[in-house]
Amino acid sequence: MVFVTGATGILGRVIVLELLKKGKKVRAAKRPTSNLNEVRHSFQFYVENPDEVFHKIEWTDVDFDDINGLQDALKDVNEVYHCAAKVSFHPKDEKEMYHTNIKGTENLLYACESSGVKKFLHVSSIAVLDNFNEKGELDEESDFNPKLEHSAYAISKHLSEMEAWRASAEGLNVVIINPGMIIGSGNWGNSSGDIFPTFEKNSFTFSGGASYVDARDVAKISIELMEKNIFGERFIIVSENQKYAELGKQIRKKSGLKDAKILSDFQLNIGRLANTLFGWLVPSLRIITKSNVEAISTLNTISNQKIKERLNYQFIPVTESVDFHLTNYINDKKLKK
Repeated sequence: MVFVTGATGILGRVIVLELLKKGKKVRAAKRPTSNLNEVRHSFQFYVENPDEVFHKIEWTDVDFDDINGLQDALKDVNEVYHCAAKVSFHPKDEKEMYHTNIKGTENLLYACESSGVKKFLHVSSIAVLDNFNEKGELDEESDFNPKLEHSAYAISKHLSEMEAWRASAEGLNVVIINPGMIIGSGNWGNSSGDIFPTFEKNSFTFSGGASYVDARDVAKISIELMEKNIFGERFIIVSENQKYAELGKQIRKKSGLKDAKILSDFQLNIGRLANTLFGWLVPSLRIITKSNVEAISTLNTISNQKIKERLNYQFIPVTESVDFHLTNYINDKKLKK
């Protein structure tokens, strides 16, 4: 039995699908409030028999603060894919994010100690990478630098990684993946599923960029790492590094919209000043923090050489990935009209 946390998320649902394709029995974690109809609907984008596949999943409600409940969820489980996490760059979510990402991971790993779990894959993020190599790239050796200013999300993912490495040191077979921004179908407007709505509704963008990867690539690589028993290492999983303006141009053109204008550093710094002066009064200004402004104004080159060489893996190009998932997003919007 395989246990997948965050199974209703944009990545978790695809990992579940890929595991089922391989004939695995899957127990999938969800919240009591999770919208399973939305998950089942999104399966149609990935498989020809979505309803049949959906009914093979054993869904279970999970509270990561309930150790006994976690131990029950892990009965007969020998592999865990830990995808559950709170993703936010808004200061108001910091407390919840620290609790969910760090304490939730700690509790899950504690529950694994008294179970039959032999393999554990932890989904981290490229947000934890600092310290460039001699090529000016971020790679698997780019350790987190606590002296630098980071978003609360990056700190929470770094500390959750520390929990995973602790479990690894104590004997659990652990592998950590660090995906870029994941492009997938479904979960529109939430977490990584917010890419298309964001570029669609905003007529402005930023000078920097990000590293992107298709959810299908992340899922396939995750499962291959576990099947090949590759543990005690981390792997960056990105397809390409791309500027926001380039990605936005593709999305807005297909959506019938004009190109977005790039906000200047001067405009962003005005926003930071406004946050300092009026953030207490206007909550929406609080997201314009120093670390967030730096993140959207830079494009770091992140290397995917290690995973490409280890698994001889070829990634889906970002333009192809965007075209596939954006088509699904547009068709879903038409259905709702």
